[in-house]
Amino acid sequence: MICALGSAVCYGTASVLQAVAARAAEPGTGSGVDPALLLRALRQWRYVAGLALDALGFVLQIVALRSIPIYAVGAALAASLAVTAVVAARLLDVRLSRTEWAAVAVVCAGLAMLGLASGEEGDRAGSPALAWAMLGVALAVLLAGAVAGRLPDKARALVLGLGAGFGFGVVEVAVRLIDTVSLPEVLTNPALYALLLGGGAAFLLLTSALQRGSVTTATAGMVIGETIGPALVGVVWLGDRTREGLAWLAVTGFVVAVAGALALARFGEPPAPSEAPEAAAP
Repeated sequence: MICALGSAVCYGTASVLQAVAARAAEPGTGSGVDPALLLRALRQWRYVAGLALDALGFVLQIVALRSIPIYAVGAALAASLAVTAVVAARLLDVRLSRTEWAAVAVVCAGLAMLGLASGEEGDRAGSPALAWAMLGVALAVLLAGAVAGRLPDKARALVLGLGAGFGFGVVEVAVRLIDTVSLPEVLTNPALYALLLGGGAAFLLLTSALQRGSVTTATAGMVIGETIGPALVGVVWLGDRTREGLAWLAVTGFVVAVAGALALARFGEPPAPSEAPEAAAP
């Protein structure tokens, strides 16, 4: 659980940096899948710093996914929004109201409940059909991103954020489905390609959502997409369980943590130009 929380700290801090950098980049084509926009965002030092934190967070996430159930990792990652709120308050001079501080406390309480109730990760290896299904979901995320580029801004941000969440969710499940990294076995595992495609598609969609649409809406969609689906897959197909007699506490903790994170979704929003005069600087 410590690695999952460390991953949340990395992702939460990175989201503040990346949101500012994506808004500072030149507008793209409007497509939800716009590699050129990602390349322009990479010219912003904040985006590069965010990617470095994402890389560290991903390593910690892999360690966590190999040790505790997916639902616990997913809730911890959703709680990265609480980290985002605190970092925004600290670095960007964004003030949190009492209600928002209460939401941070709610997230922490939910994670504490999950920590107490979580058992060991499931012992099921996962079928080849599930690995192929994850690859199919990753491809669907790319297609959804291409279609979402034609939607009005509000709906566009929601669909792109949800799609990014599904992409990150594919990564969570795929990590559990890769049981060896030895060559050439790993190259024949469709879960590897699901992980790469899902993660890449998620970054493309999230960057497009942050650049033009409502970041609050996109972030909320991402939280939903990366928590609920993977948690169900872990319980139903991979054998994730709770400690004996504490299933109710795990469910309560999961719901409380995700609800608190959604209440803090607005902290994916970059500061207004007047609040961050250097935001447009490369």
